[in-house]
Amino acid sequence: MSVSVKNISKIYDTQKALDNVSFEIKTGEIVGLLGPNGAGKSTLMKIITCYKHPTSGSCSVCGHDVLEDPIAVKKCIGYLPENNPLYTDMYVRESLDWVASVYKMDNRKQRVERMIEITGLGREQHKKISALSKGYRQRVGLAHALIHEPKVLILDEPTSGLDPNQLLEIRQLIRDMAETSTVLLSTHIMQEVEAMCQRVIIIDRGRIKADDTLANLKRRAPHQDAHTSSLEEIFHQLTQ
Repeated sequence: MSVSVKNISKIYDTQKALDNVSFEIKTGEIVGLLGPNGAGKSTLMKIITCYKHPTSGSCSVCGHDVLEDPIAVKKCIGYLPENNPLYTDMYVRESLDWVASVYKMDNRKQRVERMIEITGLGREQHKKISALSKGYRQRVGLAHALIHEPKVLILDEPTSGLDPNQLLEIRQLIRDMAETSTVLLSTHIMQEVEAMCQRVIIIDRGRIKADDTLANLKRRAPHQDAHTSSLEEIFHQLTQ
């Protein structure tokens, strides 16, 4: 099992951001994490990636507990947070080489070349990150997440702010990633889930409202009009 979350709760002062959340993700799955703003999606991702500690419950990635062995967990994970923090004064190639050095990779040069190739950064590789568009900055963030060949990818709003062409390219890149990695991605865009995910977890107010295949969830929609997808209808029904 790539990711195992068992009875996770997270409390901030008096607010319960996560309430007894449990699920498992198998190797090779692409799972969409859906929920309204403030539902607990980012908090959950930060717990899985060891950036936050749960108040209670347990979580493991590739058999490593996030509290007992966070270094081993981080070696297994590629993480693209929603705000995609980058050192904007660095050049693209320089930035990728630096990330590879953090992971103490023996084949740094080859991995940097490979990331530039698969994320389409060839023409931008000698530019400063500050000079890049939002779409190309997202590509740099994805390259950072992928460079150490992680077994699990955690992507928080990976296509936020992209234009239609970039959107299609990044979606295909994420699908390609799933050939060798498990992917958990958070998004507000229903079409994103329908285009990439085999399974959907819907979370609202810190609780899981649904966890099923995309096909099964669509079948639960009572009706559908020309302007609403069946997944969107189920989402609104469960998060009202």
